Amino acid sequence: MASNRAVLEKLFEEAARKKSEELLITYQGVLYPSLCSAETFQALDMMEARKDDVFLVTYPKSGTNWVLKILNDLRASHQKKAPTLEHQLMLEFGKPEKFQKIKDLSSPRVFYTHLHYDNIPKSVFEKKAKVVVVFRNPKDTAVSFYHFYNNNPVLPTMNSWDEFFQKFISGEVVWSSYFDHALAWNRHIDDENVLIITYEELKENLYEGVKKIAAFLDFSLPEEKMQSIAENATFQSMSSKSEEKYGKFGPIIFRKGVVRDWKTLFTEAQSQEVDAKFEECLAGTKLGAMLKYDIYCKF
Repeated sequence: MASNRAVLEKLFEEAARKKSEELLITYQGVLYPSLCSAETFQALDMMEARKDDVFLVTYPKSGTNWVLKILNDLRASHQKKAPTLEHQLMLEFGKPEKFQKIKDLSSPRVFYTHLHYDNIPKSVFEKKAKVVVVFRNPKDTAVSFYHFYNNNPVLPTMNSWDEFFQKFISGEVVWSSYFDHALAWNRHIDDENVLIITYEELKENLYEGVKKIAAFLDFSLPEEKMQSIAENATFQSMSSKSEEKYGKFGPIIFRKGVVRDWKTLFTEAQSQEVDAKFEECLAGTKLGAMLKYDIYCKF
């Protein structure tokens, strides 16, 4: 099976030959990159989860590859062997036949996706597989997502930050609305098989974040091993190895890795618009409290 880097480079080459309007598809009213297809979504619906599977769910640009690294390193240490990573393109990417290969992977399997709660295979919740959900404050998410659009050949380029902001706030971006995604997961924040963690808390104390994830997965590891996993999952460590692992995609994934970068692009009016949206959707919720909005999102 081809390496992730080889697969990514092939996808990039294919995207470079497409017109801007060919880079996106719509499935059930939601925009996705053309790396997705209706056939793959239909096959995904039929995927049979296992109780010991681990699913990482994130809205785009919320720490996906960061937490995936932590999950894979925890799994490798727990199993005393390196996991098979070749299959690890996002669940919704690729050809539908990949799900036949997924059936043969040894447990515990680790998967990741940007899909909305309602679009995740029903078997994940029926089997009570472990689900790790990562959120990042909406303003930093928006800015990182804007740069991702403009640096990523598989997505159309935005003419300006103002154009992207209006699409982000209205949910007219790939994988749809940040706030719809957040509202759905807030309803499941207390489910026993769901762990919600924030980008900001990992930035504040990565070691404690690794311990929290390990405890949720029932992975018992020595303190020094978890410390090592945390050290290898810093932005600096992952960024320095990104081109080796992801090729040309590396610098696109690992841009800054900071908090409060939203202040580089937001106007006062745009900030107030997100403030109002957050108040409408998440004020008074458990997820809203976890995001520490007043600390990370106020001018």
